[in-house]
Amino acid sequence: MKALVLTDYHKLELQDLPKPDPGPGEVLIRVQACGICGSDVHGFDGSTGRRIPPLVMGHEAAGTVADVGPGVQGLRPGQRFTFDSTVSCGHCFFCQRGQINLCDNRQVLGVSCGDYRRAGAFAEFVVVPARILYPLPDTLPFEKAAMIEAISIGVHAVEITPIQLNDTVVVVGAGMIGLLTLQAAKLAGASRIVAVDVDDGRLATARSLGATETVNAKSGSAAQAVRDITGGRGADAAFECVGTTATVTSAIECARKGGTVTLVGNIAPKIEIPLQSVVTRQIRLQGSCASAGEIPACIDLLASGKIQVEPMLSACAPLEEGASWFQRLYKHEPNLMKVVLQP
Repeated sequence: MKALVLTDYHKLELQDLPKPDPGPGEVLIRVQACGICGSDVHGFDGSTGRRIPPLVMGHEAAGTVADVGPGVQGLRPGQRFTFDSTVSCGHCFFCQRGQINLCDNRQVLGVSCGDYRRAGAFAEFVVVPARILYPLPDTLPFEKAAMIEAISIGVHAVEITPIQLNDTVVVVGAGMIGLLTLQAAKLAGASRIVAVDVDDGRLATARSLGATETVNAKSGSAAQAVRDITGGRGADAAFECVGTTATVTSAIECARKGGTVTLVGNIAPKIEIPLQSVVTRQIRLQGSCASAGEIPACIDLLASGKIQVEPMLSACAPLEEGASWFQRLYKHEPNLMKVVLQP
């Protein structure tokens, strides 16, 4: 099979690899579409430590059943599925509680971090456990279905954040995850949503998807803007969707006393936080990891049009062009957000 392999940092090669065989409880998926995630782009240069070469990356995908392993019943070739990026064991303490994203034996497709190496979906075929498959309606194009995993990240972050009707919410970072989180927050009942970014184009997209106010962090203080529209209080909840010291600090400063800051961005192993601001204002600071069972709801939200992905889908391209698209994304080409590769 053809596969896009990270052979060294900053180097991707299209190679011929053996087609994998599904083991017990596993399914061989013929990949129809796989999105390039921001974490893949950051793994491309080795900065995350979670994409150790050689590796087939890719975890935002959808496709059809090609074969099944022993013990798998009820599936037939050609059926359309997406799948979770998290491979959970199903039997540990956290899995039994439904917190599959916190599984003690958790692995992620397309990740190699030293503890494990799991091939991803930048290939013609990928093997996944049958238990993490989710059926797709026939009306949902594969290129959109490949974005369901990303939708689930934003939906999960909102799911674990206390948002009440008429709340004010801030989303710091109007990239892919930020724009999806913004839409999920609107569906959860937030009436005022402030999007913060340094790119006017992305802020315009945020406004088209439901942001009531936008702030370019290069030209103004997000915290002051939020205080101005909330009578000096600050936002009830803030979502940080980048992962740097500056953006986390901004999210914390935007939150009101007793508010919640949910950290979604994850591009740096360590950052600094304004500890005294968190403590003295009793800010609830929490992380949000992947998703935990929200994918079926996300499929419905996408299929019904309640969550939109078209404004973020920049290009669909054959797998053979994957290396050049990675380079363009890595160089932060203007107006380029989500690229979906089609093996």
